[in-house]
Amino acid sequence: MVVQRRQTRISERRIRASVFRVLAGNRLCSIATVARGNHAHINTAFFAYSPGVELYFLSDPESLHCRNLQANPSMAMTIFDSSQNWDAPGRGIQLFGKGHRTQGRQADRAERIYGSRFPAFGRWLKATHPAERRQAARLRSYDLFRFLPTQVKILDEAEFGAATFIIAAVRRRREGAGPRSRAELSWQVTEVLVPAKAN
Repeated sequence: MVVQRRQTRISERRIRASVFRVLAGNRLCSIATVARGNHAHINTAFFAYSPGVELYFLSDPESLHCRNLQANPSMAMTIFDSSQNWDAPGRGIQLFGKGHRTQGRQADRAERIYGSRFPAFGRWLKATHPAERRQAARLRSYDLFRFLPTQVKILDEAEFGAATFIIAAVRRRREGAGPRSRAELSWQVTEVLVPAKAN
């Protein structure tokens, strides 16, 4: 197989719809970070997301992946449904960007977004029952981390065709005076895997 690059532009509307189908249809992601000595590290986490393509995950700040982000914010994430059949049209996304621990107003916003996707999180933080209070104490030892992708690679064969990957830049524009921004998903290139020609 060889990769062919195609320059037929894909609209932001189609790219956005595909990305948000994957985000809405999945709860777990894998997170790649860079460990000491430039070694790769990967872990799994539940995630939430905003309309501005900000992704949030809850984690122990002393875990290896969080310590990796503290030293080097570069990270990547994959999101896909692992129950897809091998012979069915594939769908998933890869995201590349930077991750940081949230603080202050950003942490408050992250908590609202995460709690909206995972209502038990918010319930446990406000718990009165002893067992839930113990769970809340564990959760309070964790922090919410924010991932801001700058690029996304999409496999959505039902939408874009077999063995076709759409690569788009994620560009942010601030909205008003607050911390919110609008993310534009701007097509960059289309890559298609095609059989290599026999000599």
